[in-house]
This record gives sequence, C-alpha cells and structure tokens, in this order.
Amino acid sequence: MPAPRRDPASRLADTLASPVLNALIGLAGIVIPVVAWVSERASVRNGLLIAETVIVIVMTANHLWLRRAFISLRRATNLKAMDDAHYYDLVRSQLEQELISDYGEVADGHLRVYASEVPRLSVLLVNTLIDSQSMPKRILAADLTTNPSLLTRRREYLTANRRLVDAGGSIDRLFIAYQGDLVREEYARELLKLITHHRELGVTCGLAVRDRLRADQAVDVIIIAAAAVLVEEEQGDADYTKGRSSVYFKGAERWIGRFESVWGHGADAAPRLLQRYEATVRPMLDGGIWDTGRVRETADAL
Repeated sequence: MPAPRRDPASRLADTLASPVLNALIGLAGIVIPVVAWVSERASVRNGLLIAETVIVIVMTANHLWLRRAFISLRRATNLKAMDDAHYYDLVRSQLEQELISDYGEVADGHLRVYASEVPRLSVLLVNTLIDSQSMPKRILAADLTTNPSLLTRRREYLTANRRLVDAGGSIDRLFIAYQGDLVREEYARELLKLITHHRELGVTCGLAVRDRLRADQAVDVIIIAAAAVLVEEEQGDADYTKGRSSVYFKGAERWIGRFESVWGHGADAAPRLLQRYEATVRPMLDGGIWDTGRVRETADAL
C-alpha cells in the first residue's frame, strides 16, 4: 500500500527539522565571516556580512520553532525525592512524547495544567499506573459534586477507570455534596444515576456532606497509588474551556491520610452514609413521589 501523500506544511516542517540542513546552515555561518574577513573588496565583504546576518536570523527562528515543536523536559535532580521515582519517570517520559504543554516544572515534582489538558492528564496518570509496576494499584478520589452530569461526560477517564479495575486494581470514590443539593429531587436523580454508573465500572462509592467538612477536606483530588496526586483547583466546565489543576509527585501520604479521615470506618463510613441516603431517596425516585421533608431529615442525620 503506497504511503499517504503529505501536505506542503508537513514537508516544510520536516525540511526545517532536517539535521543535514541545520548542519549546512551552521557551516555557512562559520565560513562566511572568514571569507569576508580575508576579502579585499568592500562590496564583497558587505555582501557576505549581509548574508551572515540573514543566516543568523534564520538559525534563530529555526531554533525557536524547534524548541516549540519538540519539548524536552528537565530531569529531576533527585529522583529519590519523589514518592515513587519509577512512576514519576514514566509520567515525565509520557508527557515528553505527548507534547501536551511545556512542562518544565515537572522536574521539581509538581506541574500545573489548564482547561482541556486536565482530563487528558488524568487519563495519562491512570493509564501509567495500570502499565507500571507501582503498588498498590489503587485510586482514591474525592469529587466536589456540584453538577453530577459533568462527571458522566468524562468518557476517556471512566474508560481508564474500568481498565484499572479489570487489571485487578481498586477505586474508592467519595462524592461530596452540599446538604441543600441532596434534598433537591433533580440533583438526587442525577447523583444516583452517576453513582450507579460508577458501580457498574467496579468503583466503591461513598458520600460526604460538604457542610460537615473542613475546607482542607472538601477538595477535588485523585490520589494515584502512593505516587501522585491530582488536585483540581478550579473545576472545569462541560467543554473544558476552563479549569486548572496541579499534580504533585511528593507528599501523597498526607493526601491519603486526609482522604481516609473523611472516608471513615464502621457505621459512619462514607459508603454507609451513601446507603442510608439511597434507602430513602431511591424508592421516592422510582415511585415518582418526592418527600422533601423526609429527605431533609435523612440528610440532617448523615
């Protein structure tokens, strides 16, 4: 089968990136000043110096283009400072291949991403965990669930979640909701639809009431094993035109402890709270009769 024809822009890009062309330009940049220096004719000398100036401009422009097209990330000076050096290096290498953005800061164990890069990076982090030797194969996730329908649209991320569970991993997902939202019928309907979908993926779901949590506990966060933490600082919208998150490759244990303090144990554990809420709300939704007063009493007791 013949190779597909490439467009002029692609051929131009390949030419500009050619090592042979860049070597010839560099050689000309050395030879021309020497010839100009030994030349006795002023007109020849001036012409050569003009040519040299053009070459310098071309080399500078080509260097800037190559820098933009081929990102090279700084390596960490101390890999042992990362919680999981192997996992960190896999992510750093993948970022370099993906060319998502200029992630020079990743060498310090932290990087920041914006808008449409956020869901792409979350998928990358999960897939890297699946393909790496990092243990445990576990994700702890807390979602500030102000709009449940947003989470159902992140199909690539949910697909990566299923892959992790199918590979023997586990996911605990904590849905954090305001008490005022929990008593609204439409919100409850969307929330339980979302929870049903996650359970079908093999995710263990829990519920926490935002009004009962400290500010440092009510955070959108995805904890990847004990290797990386993705913190959503500004929630994105449905079209990913906004949003800002940070990834930390250090200090995962602190985030794990914070998550587990909210997830809890025993009768007051997040999955048990969700079961109590569902026991009241699901029959109402199925029967088409919503009792706001009763739902409020249930939410008060969570």
